[in-house]
Amino acid sequence: MVHGSKAVLALAVDPAGARMATGSIDYEVKFWDFQGMDSTCQSFRTLTPCENHPIKNVQYSMTGDLVLIISGSSQAKILDRDGFEKAEYVKGDMYITDMANTKGHVASLTCGAWHPRIREEFMTAAEDSTLRLWDMWNKKTQINVIKCRSQTGLKTNPTCCAYSRDGNLVACVCFDGSILMWDHRKAFVNTAKVVRKAHESQTETSCITFSYGEQMLATRGGDETLKLWDLRAFKKPVHVAEDLFSRYSTTECSFSPNDSMVMTGVSMRKGETEGKLMFYDKNTFEKVHELVVTNSHVVRSVWHQKLNQLLVSCGNGIVKAYYDDKKSFRGAMLCANKTRRKVREAHTAVGQQIITPHALPLFRKDRPKSLKKQMEKARQDPVKSRRPELPLIAKGQGGRVATGGGTLSSYVIRNLGISKRVEDDQDPREAILRFAKEAEENPYWIAPAYKKTQPNPIFQSQEEEEGDDEEPSSKKPKV
Repeated sequence: MVHGSKAVLALAVDPAGARMATGSIDYEVKFWDFQGMDSTCQSFRTLTPCENHPIKNVQYSMTGDLVLIISGSSQAKILDRDGFEKAEYVKGDMYITDMANTKGHVASLTCGAWHPRIREEFMTAAEDSTLRLWDMWNKKTQINVIKCRSQTGLKTNPTCCAYSRDGNLVACVCFDGSILMWDHRKAFVNTAKVVRKAHESQTETSCITFSYGEQMLATRGGDETLKLWDLRAFKKPVHVAEDLFSRYSTTECSFSPNDSMVMTGVSMRKGETEGKLMFYDKNTFEKVHELVVTNSHVVRSVWHQKLNQLLVSCGNGIVKAYYDDKKSFRGAMLCANKTRRKVREAHTAVGQQIITPHALPLFRKDRPKSLKKQMEKARQDPVKSRRPELPLIAKGQGGRVATGGGTLSSYVIRNLGISKRVEDDQDPREAILRFAKEAEENPYWIAPAYKKTQPNPIFQSQEEEEGDDEEPSSKKPKV
């Protein structure tokens, strides 16, 4: 699926797996419908929701009817699943020092996420060193403000954020490399879990995601690492994968639907020609598989739980879908083999019309007609419309046989049987015996074949027939 010519930074699929949304550096958001597409894979809607701001993140709500748009501006937007704007949230006052007293973000957004259990709540992170929780119906101010602080107590910008699968934890990774978590059920004053120097400082950690079992956590760092953390022992990473170059601040990592593997994308270094997807075993963190995607960077990658399909966005504006014929369902399989239907358009014949009112009928030109009217006129012509020959009602004409049939048996019945038919009131035996003398004198078919072995036929006489009609005796027979 071709989004454009620039890198696709945002990619999201709705929970049902019916639609997909992509966002790019070219400020455009495109919506794709797998069931409505054909093999040409064209989007059904393209829009520029945030003017001249690149789209950094796109995410569907838990019900799939709303789409959260995170761009380079300080205002988040919500669209419905057809691309029409539902809400735009307020911008804060940049001249207020305390960020808790502003009603919205005052700097560029970096990330956003929907709450997995509460339909109306979502979260945004920005470069004003705050996380803000919003109510979907309240566009004037946020619900809560969470301030991100470094180990020295100074402000630090969150680069990515996420909710846990059950929605009880709010997590983010900051620009100083620390992982911060808050309990959603309590006041957002003190952190519930903290890991300092989880990634290298002054690098943009591009993704943080929770496993389906809710005990493991994966982070994709800008320091060319992928780290796996255990929430029960959160001081050191359980596994680390290194030498994973990432050029974009939105490179994603995710868990497989069966929670056995971790997947992430790799960008091209200088001199390289292939962008790859790397798969690691969750228990041993050994590289299970390496998939070459395209001759560009791999930015976003989604392993959809319901479809069991991989969707990958690249730096050259292409989105690729990978599926298995036996293990995948719907999604990209619906449009992969669907051919495009040719649409007939009613064109008007274009040409210069010369009006000659006093010309003879032989030299007059008809007015140009539209293609639709020409097709309707040709439909009435049996030659141009190639109408099949109509069935005959009579015996036949022009070498064609009527509905009585064209086989030999039907010909014999029509020419011999009907002309010499036996009437209903005639005795059939007399009609047959009428030809007995002729058949005996001039045998042709059956008599010569059975001449030596044929027994003499004995027919019942007329008197015996009359005797058979008498009633049987009423005398009881002896037993």
